[in-house]
Amino acid sequence: MGKVIAVAQQKGGSGKTMLTAQFAVALVESASVAVMDIDPQGSLTIWGKLRASAPKAAPGLTLATVAGWRLASELEKLKAAHDYVLIDTPPVTDSDARRAVRAADLVLIPLNPAPPDLWAAEGTLRLAAEEKRPAVLIFNRAPAASRLRKRMEAEIAARGLTLLEVALANRAGYANAFADGLGVTEAGPLTQAAEEIRAAVASLKARMK
Repeated sequence: MGKVIAVAQQKGGSGKTMLTAQFAVALVESASVAVMDIDPQGSLTIWGKLRASAPKAAPGLTLATVAGWRLASELEKLKAAHDYVLIDTPPVTDSDARRAVRAADLVLIPLNPAPPDLWAAEGTLRLAAEEKRPAVLIFNRAPAASRLRKRMEAEIAARGLTLLEVALANRAGYANAFADGLGVTEAGPLTQAAEEIRAAVASLKARMK
């Protein structure tokens, strides 16, 4: 059965959907992967439609758009047929988000390295704790080094939360690739952004063994 990663964050603008797509494309280089869009905004579904006609898109990535009572049954089918299933969750801790977190082997929470994003993650962290699921934070759009970032790292460590050691920088390549229905590992396989995503994926996979 495949591993399930629920990508969740209540705060808008955290890059949740983009990160789901980027991680899925990087994983499909060496595994069979499915993504589930359960966010009513449907941005991942739109990305998937663009991907269907993108010449550089690698094969082997399945996309499903579901919600409500169908979520559990569809997830079981995807788990049976894929090595990894990534779920783009709603930006609220509603019933669908709870179902996704409950089914997850790991909850991935993207946030910009700033206090409001960590505050906004509280609901997701609480939900993961209630469902007894491991949660990992990942910095997105992060500066290489800043006083605020170091302060956030210290606060996260002091609270006993887990922060992925690989952060994603604020690179235009991510948004440009997403706009074309691609991941950066496809749009620019030798770029810094691609190396960054592969490193983040490797770190995440190591935590799920």
